[in-house]
Amino acid sequence: MLTAPQNPAQNLGVLHEKIGAAARAAGRDPAGVTLLGVAKAQPLSRLQAAAAAGLRDFGENYLQEAREHRAALGGQPLSWHFIGALQGNKTRPVAEAFDWVHTLDRLRIAERLAAQRPAALPPLEVCIQVRLGDEPGRAGIPPAELPALAAAISGLPRLRLRGLMCLPPEEHEPARQRHWFRELRRLRDALNAAGHGLDVLSMGMSGDFEAAVAEGATHLRIGAALFGPRGEPAADGYNARHG
Repeated sequence: MLTAPQNPAQNLGVLHEKIGAAARAAGRDPAGVTLLGVAKAQPLSRLQAAAAAGLRDFGENYLQEAREHRAALGGQPLSWHFIGALQGNKTRPVAEAFDWVHTLDRLRIAERLAAQRPAALPPLEVCIQVRLGDEPGRAGIPPAELPALAAAISGLPRLRLRGLMCLPPEEHEPARQRHWFRELRRLRDALNAAGHGLDVLSMGMSGDFEAAVAEGATHLRIGAALFGPRGEPAADGYNARHG
């Protein structure tokens, strides 16, 4: 895993260099890769330092933390991405306050988000989380159920289906990392061949983002390599790997 001292401004520059190198090696434009700073259990000072250094996209797992972060970083042109597990009783604040949701895996949650998205805001950008590998308890929809869910979400008002997200089995060999990311890209391409216009692959974290870029990642969810080690999880926490 790429580790980092607690210097978000310096780390951001290093990450942009590494992402750019990985993109160019894959024949891609580095501008096509967005870095999301995963704010989970990070001190506010580190988020402020990253924002001051130019980070514009933040990934949030916890609503309580997200409210505090938005209040502290308010007034800046930032984009807020919800990347945690989303329960039915928390869809309204997400629909009202976030620009993106990366973790849709149930139609019921999508329907609630669509109904609760304020008319004054642009459509909520969403990704479907796909469960790759056979890991018990892992969030996400099985690949076999993906076409039906994608078709249903595409028909909902106030949502815009942009692509797919995954949290694949943890691998340490780049070839194995690329295997899972290639599978998500294949699933996205199959949906596009069926008539969807999806342009997002939300995949890759601190330990595997270069493999993800090589396989077409458009959104990287990076926490520790940007902000340093995490503090204690929030009370409404979700403890799966997300950065």
